[in-house]
Amino acid sequence: MNFIPVNEPLLNGNEKKYLCECIDTGWISSEGPFVGRFEEKVAAMVGRKYGIAVSNGTAALEIAVKALKIGEGDEVIMPTFTIISCAMAVTKAGAVPVLVDSNKYTWNMDVDGIEAKITPRTKAIMVVHLYGLPVEMDKVLELAEKYDLKVIEDAAEMHGQTYKGKPCGSFGDISIFSFYPNKHITTGEGGMVVTDSENLAERCCALRNLCFRRDVRYIHDEISGNYRFTNLQAAVGLAQLERMEEFVEKKREMGKFYTESLSNIEGISLPIVRTEYADNIYWVYGIVLKEERAVTNREVVKRLAVEGIGARTFFWCMHEQPVYGKQGIFRGQKYERAEYLARKGLYIPSGLALTRTQMEIVVEKVRKVLQGTV
Repeated sequence: MNFIPVNEPLLNGNEKKYLCECIDTGWISSEGPFVGRFEEKVAAMVGRKYGIAVSNGTAALEIAVKALKIGEGDEVIMPTFTIISCAMAVTKAGAVPVLVDSNKYTWNMDVDGIEAKITPRTKAIMVVHLYGLPVEMDKVLELAEKYDLKVIEDAAEMHGQTYKGKPCGSFGDISIFSFYPNKHITTGEGGMVVTDSENLAERCCALRNLCFRRDVRYIHDEISGNYRFTNLQAAVGLAQLERMEEFVEKKREMGKFYTESLSNIEGISLPIVRTEYADNIYWVYGIVLKEERAVTNREVVKRLAVEGIGARTFFWCMHEQPVYGKQGIFRGQKYERAEYLARKGLYIPSGLALTRTQMEIVVEKVRKVLQGTV
């Protein structure tokens, strides 16, 4: 039995050609010419003035927080239902994540819960677009203007997605992307910070590279890290960007096939096809088990693995993370909708290299497993 992984990237464009160019010219480090070209193209894709490529999406978040000078005692409002990188970027800066519950239908943060969390210590709102649909940005931006707050936009999963026709990654003070292999555009590992602010861009560049002083090398006034991005990664990224529209179309076709094939299975909820502000881009194809199913998402993932199908559970809530429990952060907090998604949500194979035949097998096996766990 051939195992179908939850994700496999599509690398049959100009990736090999550009990588060979890096090797032939000897430009394999962060100094290579592909880096600047990749930064320019990503920034242009989302209508930003500046792009700063970094080692991964987590680094991009940490740099974004530091660039905005968020620090000790500051509060950042963010969803509880997300990857830990978001909260970690805040806590590593000495700031405090203030959590918001999820929207039941889009799985994103419930923007109607943000204003009640704003205090005199609130410095920023961190928006995280999840799984395929963007956050309702108009309300976020209105609150940011009303209370003079910064907006950090995590668009790691939103390559090619728009909100009311405007690219995700173009909102707020600073935005980030990830180029991990499960993203629409991959560089293996990698990330990027994008912004319209020259000052923020300069600060991000410094934070990416050990905070060398501009006037004298090897002199440092601030502690940062080495978050550089290599010419090899940028070469792969440029080849991937050449096919962005193709990739987005394929993801939407995949989402349509899965929705049509799985919609008659009882006891599950499928992703919303569209909202009034965006069509789903299906970064991954998620399934949420309804309450009448006693089985958890972890049990379904295990049963699918036995059938040769890779699947993963949804994110685990920040307020339930053991590492933060040990630190006494979020003590006593409950977020019902997010907790439900964390226990009942999973996603099935939806990588760009997935074939129609493989999708048909996935549907067959998902149907078998779910019909046996009512």
